[in-house]
Amino acid sequence: MRSRDAGPDATGAGPEPGASASEDHSARRSGLMAWLREIAIILGVAIVLSFLIKTFLFKAFYIPSESMVPTLEENDRIFVNLFVPRNFALERGEVVVFKDTKGWLPAVPATTSNPVTDTLEFVGLLPDTSQQHLIKRVIGLPGDHVVCCDASQRLTVNGQALTEPYVNPAETPRVVPFDVTVPAGSIWVMGDNRNHSADSRYHEGIQPGSGFVSIGDVEGQAAVIAWPLNRIRSLDSYPDAFKDVPAPK
Repeated sequence: MRSRDAGPDATGAGPEPGASASEDHSARRSGLMAWLREIAIILGVAIVLSFLIKTFLFKAFYIPSESMVPTLEENDRIFVNLFVPRNFALERGEVVVFKDTKGWLPAVPATTSNPVTDTLEFVGLLPDTSQQHLIKRVIGLPGDHVVCCDASQRLTVNGQALTEPYVNPAETPRVVPFDVTVPAGSIWVMGDNRNHSADSRYHEGIQPGSGFVSIGDVEGQAAVIAWPLNRIRSLDSYPDAFKDVPAPK
């Protein structure tokens, strides 16, 4: 029978001095390494998922100008649906982001790039802030006859006058006459803020054919305002404004 006064080990072989402190340090270090590995895995998965989403589903963009007011405000961040026109045909009224392959934008002075920001934009964790894209609303599809303007100063598409609820109501749009037929593989685009948008109207006047945007240059359909928080919403393509437009002849 063991005495009540006996030590923790009846054989007298207690733990070596300092062993528990060493084990505790090793346990803490092992726990820290496991936590760091877990964080690294989470970040890696987030980056891969973001890159896949940006490549195949949605891509973020930054709005640098007022050309689409009131639909889009300067400094809005948006998500663009990459399935349009890749998998689904464009429709009149949709807001699209497209590459500036025809030099609509003025040359941008070279600036020092930030590798961190560039990387985050590339993988899709930050919106694209480059100056090589534009955003406008599709007014004419291939084959459409688009004219400005009728006796009531309204656009007509294939002879049908449009009522355009998306145009900035704060200003009466200036009349910029044009009469075009959209060629195959192209679209005619205009900004909602008509008096502050250097869109298809102005470039067609500079050089015939230069006002049309190639469908191949369209990145996708602007679907959602994602930032700022008080402006989060989906973007309307106003199908009712174009429902009576007949097919092109």
